[in-house]
Amino acid sequence: MSRIYLDWNATAPLRAEAKAAMLAAMEVVGNPSSVHAEGRAAKALRERARGQIAAALGAEGADIVFTSGATEAAALACAGRGLVCAEVEHDAVSAWCDTTLQVEPSGRVIVPDPGRAAVQLANSETGIVQDLPEGVVVSDLTQGFGKLPFAFNWLGCQMGLVSAHKLGGPKGIGALVLRQGLEIAPQMRGGGQEMGRRAGTENLIGIAGFAAAAEAAMRDLANGVWEEVAEIRNILDSALSALNFETISVGNDARRLPNTLCLIAPGWKGETQVMAMDLAGFAISAGSACSSGKVRASRTLKAMGFDETRAGQAIRLSIGPGVTREEVLRFAEAWGRDYARIRSRKT
Repeated sequence: MSRIYLDWNATAPLRAEAKAAMLAAMEVVGNPSSVHAEGRAAKALRERARGQIAAALGAEGADIVFTSGATEAAALACAGRGLVCAEVEHDAVSAWCDTTLQVEPSGRVIVPDPGRAAVQLANSETGIVQDLPEGVVVSDLTQGFGKLPFAFNWLGCQMGLVSAHKLGGPKGIGALVLRQGLEIAPQMRGGGQEMGRRAGTENLIGIAGFAAAAEAAMRDLANGVWEEVAEIRNILDSALSALNFETISVGNDARRLPNTLCLIAPGWKGETQVMAMDLAGFAISAGSACSSGKVRASRTLKAMGFDETRAGQAIRLSIGPGVTREEVLRFAEAWGRDYARIRSRKT
């Protein structure tokens, strides 16, 4: 049988629209900073893509600064600002902040002073969605972009982080979204590209793919595709619960991303589950992909009140458009069979 990919929050498969746009961009010879005709053509492509991404984000009038991904965007947004965040934030954000904000057992972050805070829109491990308080300085929009209906201009945050490969674009391209007129200190200096905020010749091929993926993602959202994904996720959740293994489905009582399920299996380490399911033909995760290879309990789950043992027994299942009912039921059957074996050895 063919493998089944259930790790969309780590990276989504490349969209056909993005691939086509990237192939077309490869034919554009010029450097966007050059003043000749070829350079002007490259610049036009870049600016058209910037407008497409702004429209998809609901960020008309904001500044879109292209970066190598959300991690670089986080550094650009957070460095030197003395921000605070919670332990549920992605490492790319928490590396620049004091992790002093408290998290309720529901996964909701308590934000007493939004003007000093970085607060994610949605968590990559649990899928739990935050209600962003007005005036938040930075919000990691990466997981929500393309899956949730929102507009940057309505969120009330000053800066947002996004990454193309989470919504079916290429890897290695992302953006920082800025309220117009907001000043930031560049981390990369040189030729003054991106309005002086991020030097270096822009990744025109990646930018073109990002814009095409963003437009396609907005069409999917408008057409109810992610509502269908949520139905498949719920079928998976029900099938796993029906196995009666005393598992814990994290965030079921909270607003979640439509595609994400975080499951704790008592007595079975998360990384062992990932390896077992890989051998069985399924790609899943035991936390953020950026932490792969680091055997540690989930900081997110520990912040929500789970102890070290339980936090180390979690897996993340994340699906997307095209994943079928039959595929998730195949996973539930294979996972349940292996877990039953593990449990029988402990009795």
